[in-house]
Amino acid sequence: MVVHLWVDPERDGPARVGFTVSKAVGNAATRNRVKRRLRHLTREHLPSLEELPGRAALVVRALPAAAEASYAALGDDLGRTLARVSPS
Repeated sequence: MVVHLWVDPERDGPARVGFTVSKAVGNAATRNRVKRRLRHLTREHLPSLEELPGRAALVVRALPAAAEASYAALGDDLGRTLARVSPS
């Protein structure tokens, strides 16, 4: 998975999160399952995003391997990618 984080320190507001799951991941049911899992996993990491100064926008892009990944593997990958983009 790929994560992009944009922070505007001059504006205040809640963090926003968007998900991109292309057709390369699988059929509609597979893509929706991946999005649901990522949405749930991202909620667990939102408190750390709220600590960012200003308004944050996070985009999570699932790669084709996400279709076969377990819930735990997606969580580990999301945590690792968020740690890379975190400014702290």
